Parts: sequence; C-alpha cells; structure tokens
Amino acid sequence: MRTTQHGILFIITAPSGAGKTSLVDAILERCDEICVSVSHTTRAPRKSEVHGIDYYFTSLSNFEEMRGKDEFFESAEVYGNFYGTSASWIKSKLETGVDIILEIDWQGAQQARKLNSKSTSLFILPPSVETLEKRLKARGQDDNSIIKRRMNQAAEDMSHATEADYVIINDQFDTALEEILAIIRSERLKFKNKTD
Repeated sequence: MRTTQHGILFIITAPSGAGKTSLVDAILERCDEICVSVSHTTRAPRKSEVHGIDYYFTSLSNFEEMRGKDEFFESAEVYGNFYGTSASWIKSKLETGVDIILEIDWQGAQQARKLNSKSTSLFILPPSVETLEKRLKARGQDDNSIIKRRMNQAAEDMSHATEADYVIINDQFDTALEEILAIIRSERLKFKNKTD
C-alpha cells in the first residue's frame, strides 16, 4: 500500500544487455500504482514492437518539431536515433499519484534528475563486461558489428553509474529484482515523497 500523494519518478539506466527491460517488466508485474513511460523515437520498430506500447515511432521532422516546442521532459540521441519522453504525460501521471519508471540512457537520466529533484535514479550493471557481451550475443538480434558498437557504448554508459542514487548488479535476476522492489518500497515511505 502506498502512502505518498504525489507519484515518484524512478529513473532506470543501464548499458544495452544488462537486463533493464526484463527487470522493468518484472517490476510492473509485481508492483501496484506504477507504470513505465513510453518514449517517442525516430528509429524503426523491431519485429515484435508495437506503436504506442513499446514506443511512439515518429519521423525525424516530427520529433524535431516536438523538441522545438519543448514537448519533451528529456531527449537524447542514442546510436544515431532520437528518443524523448513527453513532458505533459509525466506531469499528469505524477500529479495523480502514479509512480513512473523512466527506462532511459544516461544522457536522459542527467536531464531528468535536473528537472525532478525528487526523482530516484537506479543504474543496472552486468556482473562483468564478458557477461554483458555474452548476453548481447545470446539475444540474437544484432550482428557482430552492432554488438561491438554496443560494447564500446557500454563502457561510456557504465562510466556514469556513479551518478545514480542506487547501483544494482544484475548477476542473479531474482536478487536484482528484489533489490529494486525494496528501493521502490523504501522511496514510497520517505517523507520527502509524501509532500509537495
């Protein structure tokens, strides 16, 4: 049961392949009054992705128009594609007392923390660089050149882990999930999150 009146913004960041999406999916199954933001992106949808559920897929010109009108809470370029989170959506959800998970990269996390001082940021790390590479290969969705690019980007991503409020090592999935759920429960009990 939640005791906060205003929603809490949970910012979850990780390098590609660290298990962030799987952990977020599990959080949504186990936690009440929490949702994940759906970002706008200029990248093409993957086979299993659905517009409006996984992302709002949009053209570069439309994205730039939205950004020019300050419609994004945060936005960033990742792997040559642009991603952004709707500012009005974030505001309306938080005002109704719903917690939000922002599943974003470190650039977006920096912006989000500046805009919402009461946010809670978590960084998910793999147990090792070798494990990260194995996970990326096991997904079977990228060729070797893409995996190499993701591994190079992962080093940059992980250098920002110390900026987060919490760091979770995703070595054992169930342990990492329980740690995140404990953080959510704890943040919901903090006085700072019970007042505006």
